[in-house]
Amino acid sequence: MPNGDNWQGDVLRDLRGASGPPAAGTGGRPASVPPAPPSAAQTSGTERIPAPTQPPAPATTPTPAPAPQQAPTPAHPQAPTPHRTPAPPRPRRPSAPDSRAVVDSVLSGTARRPQRGEPVAVRVARAVRRIVSSSAAREVAELTRTAEALQQPVTTGRQIAVTSIRGGAGKTTVAALLGTAYAHYRQDPVLLVEADPALGSLPLRLGAETLRWTTADLADIVEPQMSLLDVTGYLVQLPENAWLLPGSQGQIGAMLDTSAYERVMVALRRYFGVTVVDCETLPAEVARVALSASQARVLAAPATLDGVTSTYAVLQWMQGLPRHMIDGTVVVLSSTVARPGIDVEAAAEKLRSTGAGVHVLPYDRHLAAGGALRTELLGRPTRLAATRLAAEVFQLSQKRR
Repeated sequence: MPNGDNWQGDVLRDLRGASGPPAAGTGGRPASVPPAPPSAAQTSGTERIPAPTQPPAPATTPTPAPAPQQAPTPAHPQAPTPHRTPAPPRPRRPSAPDSRAVVDSVLSGTARRPQRGEPVAVRVARAVRRIVSSSAAREVAELTRTAEALQQPVTTGRQIAVTSIRGGAGKTTVAALLGTAYAHYRQDPVLLVEADPALGSLPLRLGAETLRWTTADLADIVEPQMSLLDVTGYLVQLPENAWLLPGSQGQIGAMLDTSAYERVMVALRRYFGVTVVDCETLPAEVARVALSASQARVLAAPATLDGVTSTYAVLQWMQGLPRHMIDGTVVVLSSTVARPGIDVEAAAEKLRSTGAGVHVLPYDRHLAAGGALRTELLGRPTRLAATRLAAEVFQLSQKRR
């Protein structure tokens, strides 16, 4: 309705066609509504405004704003989706490392053909003595007893740790001999673990060609629900139902902490009857943990004066530990040359006085070459000594639960 106080502004706006916006404060009506003619009461006493010569321009209808688009209504309404609790995210497993050769192709070409542990003359002389003497029957009986001891069943997996007080003492060689003997005589799976990630040579000694997963990698992968088939997919398969878990890929600076080692050993214990651990040299932290957690311990030492002296000092230190530590320890004196510079048997008796067992591993040309271990090339004294050592260590592990 026109504002009674300003009705003249309304009339003027209507006469101009109302093409523009109304004047401020006029409160006029919309331009689409035709103006009503003034009444006589409104025109009395006022000057009549003449009608324009041109008809007013037609009012422009404002374009309405487009309506918001609405989603089409489905013909059949969908049933509400039941609320589901999202599953917790599974931990991401580490990506598979690249496979790496154990020995460089150029370096492997420098190795000579492996030779037997004993010369031909020594082997022939021994064969003649066995024919003319009655010692063959005693050797067969002894080997039978040794095999029976190695084949005893176990209720839980046995862990045997092999360490030394310095490098070059034959530690890895002894671990490889033990693992090979257990794999040959036993029916259950045997595991060899390399817990020496710096520059361990256990894969080379066991004849492995390539490496991929390491001990530190498996610590983040192994789970309680895994089967033996799942676990062996991360291991290196060896002859006679044996498996290898390398410590590194030959990289300088590779580390293995005690927590990762403990997770691996606790998880793998139920899959394998016997586990042989090639540890770091003492007094490394992982080596001390491995010695305390194993049921039997092997301390490798070279058959030299300084090697025997240092080993005797370590055994005296172990006498201050709980009694089962020294009782479950066996020292292996390895002869690195054909004629050692000490009386090996006298040195062995001195070491036995501490309460530890002592075995002598004779010089063997095949072992001294440092290549892949082939049992058929070992000298007979070496095979017998390694078998007796494996039997005694396994019996010691059976005594400790």
